[in-house]
This record gives sequence, C-alpha cells and structure tokens, in this order.
Amino acid sequence: MNCAHCGSAKLELRYVTRSFGRGDDLLVIEGIPLWSCPACGESYFTARTMHELERIKALRKSLAKSRNVAVAEFAETVA
Repeated sequence: MNCAHCGSAKLELRYVTRSFGRGDDLLVIEGIPLWSCPACGESYFTARTMHELERIKALRKSLAKSRNVAVAEFAETVA
C-alpha cells in the first residue's frame, strides 16, 4: 500500500486508542490498526477498520467492558 498523500511505499502499521462521545456516553476503543506514513505524517484507517469501529459503537452495550478511567480537563493559563 502506498501513501495516498505523498506516494511513499513505507507505510507503517500502528495500533492506537481513540475515544468517542463524552460524559456518560464516552466509549474508548483500544488496539485500532492505523496505517501511518513516516515520510509525510499522513495516517489512514482502512474501510474495514472504519466498519468495525461503527459495529463496535453500535454494539457498545454488549461489547464494552466497564473500567474506571481518570479524566482531566485542559485549562489554558494566561501568560
């Protein structure tokens, strides 16, 4: 697979964590495969990965495990 942005053939497979929603509707999905181009920095999810993410979100009640997670809010300081 080549990078659609720069054409490089050196895409790297990484695994990332993404969050969807917020508050009581927050869902965190770990281990998502992501193709990343070290030449230009562009990143891609395949269509198959996107479909699986949508399936997980739709079936979240039966697939997700409840865990406690620390949450911090970003507060910008005035310099």
